[in-house]
Amino acid sequence: MRGEPSCPRCGGRVRAPGLFTDTWQCDRHGTVYPLQPVVPPSVEALGVAVARAEVPVWLPWPLPVGWLFTGIAHAGDDVSGTRATAVACSGPGPLGGPGELLLIAEELGVGLGARYAGLSGPDPGDAIAVNRPPHAKVLAAGRPTALWHVPNAPDDRAVFVGEARGLWLWAVVWPERSGLLMYDELVLTDLRDAGAELELLPCGALSPHILK
Repeated sequence: MRGEPSCPRCGGRVRAPGLFTDTWQCDRHGTVYPLQPVVPPSVEALGVAVARAEVPVWLPWPLPVGWLFTGIAHAGDDVSGTRATAVACSGPGPLGGPGELLLIAEELGVGLGARYAGLSGPDPGDAIAVNRPPHAKVLAAGRPTALWHVPNAPDDRAVFVGEARGLWLWAVVWPERSGLLMYDELVLTDLRDAGAELELLPCGALSPHILK
């Protein structure tokens, strides 16, 4: 686990604000919102991240049977607040074997979702084509939300992207065949709206994918 902030787009080192700039800087991508170090999953760590978030913190709730919360990552700092969140959960895949789901909410241009999706650009680009039907739908904070499958993602994962609450919503699923999970019309809750039920969240081991 890395112990210092990094670039949300490439994972490289970033320079903190200083004498000549008041923003975090990546040598490759310029001004960025720093990705903060990932800590082991716990209800307490999740609560801290939720309290700082300026964007949704999406989680299927209730979790699918046998699934566990397995980590959270966020990009931003004490001045800007959190501008991107990634929440991991893991459990039995719909076709057997283990499955893993990352849900990313972010502002335009942050690039955290594209990084986990294995894409080069900061945003989905042509993946969202509003002139064709969506491939999947979820219920996000009570609203039907369309998601489009991203065809040029790496073969080891399935990637879907759409828009919820005016921000990007990415769903990245490992392995690729576990992408069938997204066709079950998942119910997503913004954990900023959750209450005491968060204390009941089952936690598992830290997701290796959220560290990539």
